[in-house]
Amino acid sequence: MKRLVTASLISALTLTALISPQAQASTPVICLAYDTGGLGDRAFNDATLAGVKKAQNQFTFTIEGVVTDGTTADRTKRLRALTAKNCATIIAVGAEYAKAIAPLAIEFPNSQFAIIGDASIAALNVTSITFAEVEGAFLAGYSAALSTKSGKVAMITTPSSADNYENGFLAGVVASKKNVRSFVKFATTELDFAAKALIMLGIDVIYTANTGSADGVFDAIVKANTSKTRKKNAPEVNLILTEPDLYLTVTPATSKYLLASVVKRVDIAVSDVIGRAVNKSQLSDVLDAKAGIYGHRYNIADKGIEIVIKSKALAAQSAAINAAASAAYAR
Repeated sequence: MKRLVTASLISALTLTALISPQAQASTPVICLAYDTGGLGDRAFNDATLAGVKKAQNQFTFTIEGVVTDGTTADRTKRLRALTAKNCATIIAVGAEYAKAIAPLAIEFPNSQFAIIGDASIAALNVTSITFAEVEGAFLAGYSAALSTKSGKVAMITTPSSADNYENGFLAGVVASKKNVRSFVKFATTELDFAAKALIMLGIDVIYTANTGSADGVFDAIVKANTSKTRKKNAPEVNLILTEPDLYLTVTPATSKYLLASVVKRVDIAVSDVIGRAVNKSQLSDVLDAKAGIYGHRYNIADKGIEIVIKSKALAAQSAAINAAASAAYAR
């Protein structure tokens, strides 16, 4: 996901409309601080741009965009430059911007910031946008339990994300009311090895709740399914992934092994942030009253978390999957 960003790409990200100076003065400027890789990452940056396009169908505004090289110093430099652009809001893509935004929010109290994927900054001028990951994991667990033929399902996640995902995944499996065994594998790198270990245990549905590329896991699944040494009656292994945290290369030959994607609707969140900024307001739900953190946590109820089903067999169960999740997290 970390790729070199060319000058032409950076130029393309600065999408300021060609309008008169008088119009520019009254047209809100939405500033975007993209994460490493810029556009074309098939992850959070692209999902953010989709949100911008969604907002452009409803509101009039211009865009200023920058891309970071990933260091805290560069993130700070990019954000500081945007504070001089008279931005209605500065949207930072990714939790890694938190260390840079925290001091800048104090230094520039009249600048409005929004950060996608983090809720750690206690400042009235920072909108924290997060997603109810436990609910997304529930959707995955329930779907996995419905799909398994071996009676064994698993999730791969990082130790730091365990609480957010593990509880939801296990709850989803239990809610399916099937006699299904659940496994959790913690891994931050070499996800293909984690997948191979799970497959050797007879697990036939794997949910990945990591970040970056899911290609390694998918390759392990495809190889297991197409291996000449595969047992004749062994069930095919299938994948459920999380988007836009993960991106995946799927071909017509391998698409049948992708059951579903749990999607964080970053596009909806970004469109909402822009809409509020254009109207000179902000998302300000209380996320942590004691810490003084405000913003919005998107969930199943407000369609900020959803499951996109790829399998025809699983699609027939979509109503049951969504009803179970809605009931489990009724508000």
